[in-house]
Amino acid sequence: MPRDKKAANEDSPAETPRLKNKDYQQELERLHIELVQLQQWVQREGLKVCIVFEGRDGAGKGGTIKAITERVSPRVFRVVALPAPTDREKSQMYIQRYLPYLPAAGEIVIFDRSWYNRAGVERVMGFCTEEQVASFLKAVPLVERAIVGSGIILLKYWLEVSPEEQTRRLESRIHDGRKLWKLSPMDLKSYSRWYDYSRARDDMFAATDTEYAPWRVARSDDKRRARLNIITDLLSRIPYKSTPQEKVTLPKRQKRGDYREPEKPLRYIAEKF
Repeated sequence: MPRDKKAANEDSPAETPRLKNKDYQQELERLHIELVQLQQWVQREGLKVCIVFEGRDGAGKGGTIKAITERVSPRVFRVVALPAPTDREKSQMYIQRYLPYLPAAGEIVIFDRSWYNRAGVERVMGFCTEEQVASFLKAVPLVERAIVGSGIILLKYWLEVSPEEQTRRLESRIHDGRKLWKLSPMDLKSYSRWYDYSRARDDMFAATDTEYAPWRVARSDDKRRARLNIITDLLSRIPYKSTPQEKVTLPKRQKRGDYREPEKPLRYIAEKF
């Protein structure tokens, strides 16, 4: 991606006040309604949508994906976060293990990290050779052209976090028992290699930011603004219309008839709250 686009620029823009939670929740509710409408349209029209999220550790990928999916059907919005490859998968063509997860008609698949692991963490942490990286960067635009050519709407998002905000977020994981699972030994090893990741990101953009599958970058120091901006952007890039809804009314509940409560008491849990 050309540097004059400023999308991947590490210099922060003029600081803006963080979005208040009340305003965030109000906007998020509105966008959730739009996402439900998108879901219905995707099902009705048989669209195939693939959304890729990449970024450094702590950039906010997981929170953004949760914001997108928390009010929609997991049968339509499928999240894919693959573990480390098996020995068998290591022997395959690199991108092969990702292909079975691509969407069929009526599905939206979200990759929480993707085949771009090779251009990022695998390269920086030495899990592959530079020759393998070069081969990947040469091949992936061809694969993505085939993906788009098959009728899949492919959206690629990079979440750009500043070094200061990344530090703050990773430190918060250390001291928060709810977030400890997010902090792996690999995160700690990769934390010190900021500029190695920057170089890897720049090479990735240069090779794979194409007209048919461009990278779109979201500044994510303010998580709330980033989530709203990303959802708004993806809604704008998938053609959909609101589908007419029949008025829903609850039917009358059947009469008791000869039903009687069982004599054996139910095993209710302790009500401590």
